[in-house]
Amino acid sequence: MVPWHSTHSLLFPTYLLLTAIASAMKIVMPGVEGTVSVNFVFFLVGVANMSISETLVLALAATLVQCFWRAGTSFSVVRFAFNLAQVTVAITGAYWTYAVLVTDVFRGRPPIPILIAAIVYFLLNTIPVATVIALAESTPIVAKWTTGYYWTFPYYLVGAALAGVIQFVNRLAGWEFSVLVLPAVYVIYRSYRMHLGRWEDEKRHLEDLASLNMRTIETLALAIEAKDHTTGDHLQRVRVYAMELGKDLGLSPSEMQALQAASVLHDIGKLAVPEHIISKPGKLTPEEFEKMKVHPIVGAEILEQIRFPYPVAPIVRCHHEKWDGSGYPAGISGEGIPIGARILSAVDCLDALASDRQYRRALPLNEAMAMVVKDSGKAFDPRVVSALQARYEELERLARLQEPEKRAKLSFDVKVERGAAPDAGFAAGTSTAPAGANLSSNRLPGIMDPVFPEERLTLQEILSAVALRLRFLVPFDAIAIYSGGEMLTSRFALGDSMRQLSSSKVKRGEGLIGWVAETENPILNGNPTVEPGLAGLALRCALAVPLQHRGRTLGVLAVYRRQADAFDSGHLSALRANAPEIAKILKQHPEAQTIHDPVIVPLHLSGRHSRYSAGVAGIEEGSALLPLK
Repeated sequence: MVPWHSTHSLLFPTYLLLTAIASAMKIVMPGVEGTVSVNFVFFLVGVANMSISETLVLALAATLVQCFWRAGTSFSVVRFAFNLAQVTVAITGAYWTYAVLVTDVFRGRPPIPILIAAIVYFLLNTIPVATVIALAESTPIVAKWTTGYYWTFPYYLVGAALAGVIQFVNRLAGWEFSVLVLPAVYVIYRSYRMHLGRWEDEKRHLEDLASLNMRTIETLALAIEAKDHTTGDHLQRVRVYAMELGKDLGLSPSEMQALQAASVLHDIGKLAVPEHIISKPGKLTPEEFEKMKVHPIVGAEILEQIRFPYPVAPIVRCHHEKWDGSGYPAGISGEGIPIGARILSAVDCLDALASDRQYRRALPLNEAMAMVVKDSGKAFDPRVVSALQARYEELERLARLQEPEKRAKLSFDVKVERGAAPDAGFAAGTSTAPAGANLSSNRLPGIMDPVFPEERLTLQEILSAVALRLRFLVPFDAIAIYSGGEMLTSRFALGDSMRQLSSSKVKRGEGLIGWVAETENPILNGNPTVEPGLAGLALRCALAVPLQHRGRTLGVLAVYRRQADAFDSGHLSALRANAPEIAKILKQHPEAQTIHDPVIVPLHLSGRHSRYSAGVAGIEEGSALLPLK
């Protein structure tokens, strides 16, 4: 502005007033801390008709009005200085562009120089603002400029046309006719408002859709948690790991959104799998695994109905596919597997190995990562494994820092008082035996018959005799009988690790024994070391059945072997066939309600025949009979 130079004594104050009025016609930019006005029309008029000193004063006046007139935010010296500086640079660039073009290139013909000057002003006015905001928000500069300012470019071209018309009218009829441009400026302002209004409506609609999608995801995640109570933390950890790896591997915004949803919803298909299979604390049988393998298909079909605006269903469908094609359900291999599914597969496996499960204890994180690396190129994409291996310790710390997601508590423990019977009535009887099983052929005859007819046996003596007889049908290295209410206590133990078994207490619903009591389902070849206090147990597998009497579960009968997977379905049928008689003993024997200390039977069960006498019972081992105390 120095040295000051004015072209007309009345022209400048008139344009200054019009600029102030135009600057008051400002609109808050959606998604940006700032406003936009139509004062650029008078800046372009000043570029074409006034000196640079006068035009810069217009810029100062416009900045003051925009910063103080109906300001939505508190005044900031830094922000004001920046706005004034960037508009000064923009006007100076546009002014000298116009001056050079109209003087040296187009020889006094102003239309094209005004148009080019408007473009220069647009670029110098919007790019610095978009850059600073993008840097402050850690977002891409080009994306911020494109979404926040690029749409205003046509209005600058209209402003250039108005500036050219005003210059033409000034030459023909005098500068006083410039006042007539104010209605046209108001039309531009109204067009701004309408455009931004539609933009706000569309933005609000998209936000509502995004919110609906997120609520849908959270609701479905709650449904998964209702099916499997251990999955909430697992889903959150998988999401943290997966999203960080997605950034490292350069996924597109659409792929990132799909991965975020899939990381939470990949197990939604388990809603179609029976609960006793999902929460089983042991290896699945082939038949159970066949039912489990449908969950990726069902999950994808459920999510296809939601019609997410990004590809979630393909990730869920393929999250059990393997890099070498040996996965399920379709056997897809390599790059044919969606990248989101490849990330989810590796992350899901790592977190599963490093977390406690009902069928085994958690592995240390380093060992879990080593197992994932071992399957690189077979089960998992080597590129994904490499990225995971480079950051898994950092990602673990990041996952631990995450606030646990607050979800509505479901009413699992509410007792419904009303409703005497279902509409279809009660079933005549219940049976958990597999179809076609002949339980009577496996039942021990006279299991309740006393060994010593001349005197009544104690509960412990009866259970000892029962255990020895059961071994003819089901070979085992140890046996334990649990009973109780909310807390199941070992009432009887015999064989290997009997001291550990005899002192075992399990809360109903927890561990292997608690699971059988809670679900009233048997378990075949379960892992006994998942029981509280039995981590160092030498026994490798367990066969357990509920002890039920008249529809009520009184306890659990469990037999153990030192070898893994030592029991078969025949052993299960035999144990289930005799379970009602053992439950009857626990129910009817006078000591059943008063016994607190379990019996310890110091025997090594390796013989094949039982013997009973007037005072001693034992198992033949070589040529020696061991006393039963």
